[in-house]
Amino acid sequence: MALRMTEGFYSQNRAAVEGLVRRHGRPVLVEMWRERFFYFVLKWEFNFVDAAGKASALSTDQIDVENAGRYGIEFAGEDGRPRSPVILHNSPSGAVERVIYALLEKAAADDARGSKPQLPLWLAPTQARVIPLSGEFCAFCEGLADRLAGRGIRADVDDRAESVGKRIREAEREWVRYVLVVGPREASSGTLSVRERGAGVREASVEDFADEVAGLTAGMPAAGLNAPRNLSKRPQLMV
Repeated sequence: MALRMTEGFYSQNRAAVEGLVRRHGRPVLVEMWRERFFYFVLKWEFNFVDAAGKASALSTDQIDVENAGRYGIEFAGEDGRPRSPVILHNSPSGAVERVIYALLEKAAADDARGSKPQLPLWLAPTQARVIPLSGEFCAFCEGLADRLAGRGIRADVDDRAESVGKRIREAEREWVRYVLVVGPREASSGTLSVRERGAGVREASVEDFADEVAGLTAGMPAAGLNAPRNLSKRPQLMV
């Protein structure tokens, strides 16, 4: 977090500024000016430091004391005379592209450290991919995907006529967190073989797996798949 302000603003609002820092609960970069260089007297922002060591503002609020007069924005005061209001510039969440930039930069840093890059689970386009071992298990996989969708999990089905290995590798390239390969054992027992990105393979019941994903995404925005559930029905890019 960074705070940029004039000395005059700080001297008049010291308690409020210090309260903001205490509420943040972390070290804050403070830049203090003797004179006002910009149209605002106070600006706070959250910054993300990217792979190049550059700090980029993700969100910001500003107290603008100049632009109302510049653009003729007025209101009538109690005495009936026109006055220029203070303008608050509020972008608490920042621009969407800046947030995506920060997420991708974090993924690049993880990759450089030897960790598997991935998006936050709640944001991932596909949270779980179901792969039938062969065509005879497609119906079971469709039912499994329905059950997971009923728990709010974005699960798709790779029903293409490709080898299991190739389909797993493509799920890896798409950063899919969970890959569920279904064969005769899984179809008969109802126990899933869960391949978690960067964490190996383990077994879990359908309900335990659904509870795990629901717990990891609790309280976050949710939406369904933005593409056909079956990969065989999606556009195929020829290279």
